[in-house]
Amino acid sequence: MAATGTVWLIPCYLEETSMDCLPTYILPAVQQCQVFFVENERTARRYLKKWWKEMVIDNYEWHAIDKVEANTLAVFKQRLKEGKTIGILSEAGCPGVADPGQLLIAAAQESHASVKPLVGPSSILLALMASGMNGQQFSFKGYLPIDSQQRNKAIKELEAESAKQHCTQIFIETPYRNRQLFDTLLQQCKPNTRLCIAVNLTAADEIVQTKTVADWKKHLPDWQKKPAIFLLLAQ
Repeated sequence: MAATGTVWLIPCYLEETSMDCLPTYILPAVQQCQVFFVENERTARRYLKKWWKEMVIDNYEWHAIDKVEANTLAVFKQRLKEGKTIGILSEAGCPGVADPGQLLIAAAQESHASVKPLVGPSSILLALMASGMNGQQFSFKGYLPIDSQQRNKAIKELEAESAKQHCTQIFIETPYRNRQLFDTLLQQCKPNTRLCIAVNLTAADEIVQTKTVADWKKHLPDWQKKPAIFLLLAQ
C-alpha cells in the first residue's frame, strides 16, 4: 500500500547571507509542512524563520538526521503512513546530494510516497558549471582519505581515471584542511592536469578559478578555512 504522505526536499543557502539565490516558491512548500527532518535543528529553524518570520517553531515536529538511525527512519515511515507533509532540509545546498537525507528519501521512494524536489543551489553543480571542465561526464567522489598515503593513492587514481575517460573528478574537504589537500594535489598531479578551486560559492567573496597544476604553483591562493569544491580534469 502506498504511503499517503508528501515529502518536500527544501534547499538551503550555501552561505547564510545569500538568500537571493533561492527561489520564492520554497515558502509555500515550507508552509505546507507539518514535520521537519533536518541535518541541524538549530540552523534549520533559523533558516526557515528567514523565509517565514511569523512561523511558530513549536507548532511543528522536528527530527535530526545528522546520523539517520533506525528509530529516526521508523518515525519517518510512520509519519508518511499518517499522511503527513514532511520537509527534509540539508545543512547547506540540496537534500539528498552529498547529504544524509538521502536515506530518508530512499525510504520515501520505497513507500511510494510523493517526493517533490525544489530548485536550489548545489555547490557541486555550481562549481562544475563555472569550471569550464567536462560537464558531459563527471564524477563526485565526496571526501578523499585523510591518511597521506591513501590520499596520494586516491589522487593518482582519480587523475588516471580522468585522463582515460575524459571525466571531471569532483571532491571536497573540510575547510580547515583545504590548504593541505591543495598542496598534495600540486605535489601528486601532473603539470598539465587542470585543477579548479571553487570557494565560498554564492557569497560576496566567491572565487572560482581553473588553472593547470603548473600555473597554480606560480601563485598559491589564500582561502584557508573557507568552504571549497575541488575539480580535476587530466589530459
